[in-house]
Amino acid sequence: MADATKKAAIVTGAGSGIGKATAKRLARDGWAVTLNGLRPEKLEQTASEIAAPERTLIARGDVSDPDDVDAMFKAHMETFGRLDALVNNAGVYAGGPIDELDFSEWRKVMSVNVDAHFHTISRAVPLLEKTGGCIVNVSSVSGLGGDWGMSPYNASKGAVSNFTRALALDLAARGIRVNAVAPSLTETEMTDDVLDDEHTMAMFRQRIPMARAAKPEEIADVIAFLTSHDARFVNGVVLPVDGGLSASNGQPHFD
Repeated sequence: MADATKKAAIVTGAGSGIGKATAKRLARDGWAVTLNGLRPEKLEQTASEIAAPERTLIARGDVSDPDDVDAMFKAHMETFGRLDALVNNAGVYAGGPIDELDFSEWRKVMSVNVDAHFHTISRAVPLLEKTGGCIVNVSSVSGLGGDWGMSPYNASKGAVSNFTRALALDLAARGIRVNAVAPSLTETEMTDDVLDDEHTMAMFRQRIPMARAAKPEEIADVIAFLTSHDARFVNGVVLPVDGGLSASNGQPHFD
């Protein structure tokens, strides 16, 4: 997939995890990349691990804030002059019994995981139409089915999944492909507590046929494919990257 020379992407949540791995992978493929996130030190660390600093822009900002999104797009276009891919990766988590959750927690999840997609995509579309670009949203297997105790997160990722499908219908005629990846448990800062709990990990290993968590780079590689010319007829897909988790019908694993 060495077709990306001179192309430019925006990756949100690029300071760690899947976003960081995606930014590094796209840069390795020849893309110019704008790194978005909230923590400057994390973004600087990502940038330091990319070999071409002249093709890397740090755009700190909150993607749930329309003004910050405007500033990010302005800086990106002033620096690179074009947009070929938008990767919506930024996300937060909240869970627990619905009657014990504060509404502010619900709104925070929806604001970052859903509203931010509206802000970024609505601004990206006119730019992507000029380049025949694409959008890749980071959903989750939690956006394909329910989990116990995770209803706000499930609702937000379910919205991302169906928003992806609907936009794929609307934007195809304008030459823009829209897809999503749906990772299962992945080694990121958000999942540190789970990864450190051996009992919980034993249950995950029982449910995931490949018997482990994904590495961020394994998700990033699929995102890179979806942005590439190789995926030119892939549109409206919410692609599980889950080690086979979604292949199961949910019945127990009988040894």
